[in-house]
Amino acid sequence: MTVMVDIRSVHKSFGPLDVLKGIDLQVRTGEVTVVLGPSGSGKSTLLRTINHLEKADRGEITVDGAPIGYRRAGDRLHELPEREVLRRRTKIGFVFQNFNLFPHLTVLDNVIEAPVSALKRPRKEAEEEARRLLARVGLADKSAAYPRQLSGGQQQRVAIARALALKPRLLLFDEPTSALDPELVGEVLDVIRDLAARGTTMIVVTHEIAFAREVADTVVFMADGRIVEQGPPAAVLDAPREERTRAFLAKVL
Repeated sequence: MTVMVDIRSVHKSFGPLDVLKGIDLQVRTGEVTVVLGPSGSGKSTLLRTINHLEKADRGEITVDGAPIGYRRAGDRLHELPEREVLRRRTKIGFVFQNFNLFPHLTVLDNVIEAPVSALKRPRKEAEEEARRLLARVGLADKSAAYPRQLSGGQQQRVAIARALALKPRLLLFDEPTSALDPELVGEVLDVIRDLAARGTTMIVVTHEIAFAREVADTVVFMADGRIVEQGPPAAVLDAPREERTRAFLAKVL
């Protein structure tokens, strides 16, 4: 199976704070990697370096064989102009914990905005695809609504449809259920389960341990800016080798 995401010795600091301390991780095409860990462990920063929302200080990240923010010339990497970075970033869907929908746009316009503006797709074609995606996430009847008229779970499902509208090679989820009321969590996880069943390559940062056990091909446990342990869910969640992992799971299970 091919490697979709290849992360090698990635470091990231914010001022004196070392957030990522040499991350090595590979995500294979068609697999789901779930990242667990306490707050402040570097999980969200890792996601943001993958699609170049944050620049890694050292190390290298490739997605589908190419670095997102750079072009390679021999052994050297040269930073790309922002327009080219944005174009390459369209290969990667990103679903944030706080939805990040445009409040002044309808649901339909939120979903078609990037395909039309970034990928120059014809509006009619983009609208047809958006309606298919909204039906897929259970929101076919909400295309004319505005975000403020939706529940949090519905807004997050719109955000997933918006990410899918770019036909990305990779989907990143940053705690997609953490801003939701408990009764709304299931409807968002159901959509992600469906994506997993379809073979979508995903990296999901979450605190939902049961979901990780059910859906993940690989579970990664991070703490203090490092990967402490990784492996199949049964190994990491049911028989962790590391004391740091055991302590975390004892608190959340």
